[in-house]
Amino acid sequence: MQPNLPQGFKPVVESNKGFQVWWQMTRPHTLTAAFVPVVLGTALALNNSGDIHFGLFITMLIASLLIQAATNMFNEYYDFKRGLDTKHSVGIGGTIVRDGIKPKTVLQLALSCYGIAILLGVYICMNSSWYLAVVGLICMAVGYLYTGGPLPISYTPFGELFSGLFMGMFIILIAFFIQTGTVTTGSILFSIPIFILVSAINLSNNIRDLDGDKENGRKTIPVLLGKKKAICLLAIMFTFSYLWVLGLIISGTAPIWTAIVIISTVMPIKAIQVFKKGSLPIQMAPAMKATAQTNTIFGLLFAVGIFVGHFF
Repeated sequence: MQPNLPQGFKPVVESNKGFQVWWQMTRPHTLTAAFVPVVLGTALALNNSGDIHFGLFITMLIASLLIQAATNMFNEYYDFKRGLDTKHSVGIGGTIVRDGIKPKTVLQLALSCYGIAILLGVYICMNSSWYLAVVGLICMAVGYLYTGGPLPISYTPFGELFSGLFMGMFIILIAFFIQTGTVTTGSILFSIPIFILVSAINLSNNIRDLDGDKENGRKTIPVLLGKKKAICLLAIMFTFSYLWVLGLIISGTAPIWTAIVIISTVMPIKAIQVFKKGSLPIQMAPAMKATAQTNTIFGLLFAVGIFVGHFF
């Protein structure tokens, strides 16, 4: 049974909606959480083996983006089903309540993305290892259970942990494994800052949505800690990511070129400043965007540093 539609909500004919509406439904600012780990894992593989399988890289990239997009659509669908989304909700979500896309359509699209990702996964397994099928299915299950199921992960304090682990670290290690056939200590060490930054995207979203989450019974980290301490935790996560890269350089694990990630520090600084000043979700939305951009810029610069280090 679906909740009552918000007052003033008028369904529209889906065929009249432009590409922008469908694109927004994927929540594109979060797709970097899938894109960056694949690029980084592949750069690590190139540095390790000196060669990469370009077809596997592209397939892995598309599959990861599809899984992330599907996860966002499941979020859209179940937030609507539970009455959390209204036409006044702040954020890129709300395709159902604001744009009139049918809930069933959103769910079908999410399942279709999963279906295509599974087919791509078969190709990846055929060219690497079938053990990856288990890992891939677990990642997909977590994507669904984040907002689906009887006890959604998003209602607990473990959202950051699961998102960082399965959409950050695991994607890097899978991308590395399909190119090299192994997982090394180095690949794990290099994946840790992205694990932290993908978790930070989730934390920033929960800081922005703190009041609404509290009203709807969610027990996210910001709800449990309060806004001030949650922002402090976010700042610590940002700082740790940069210090971790510094540690890798000092230990000789990472090439000096990876220090280029320092260029991205403007984004986390902006995120913290905006969160501190903002009190309403709409005022804090730019901070969440800056957090996602931190992951994007940091991750790509990190990959560039590894790539350049391979040749010099």
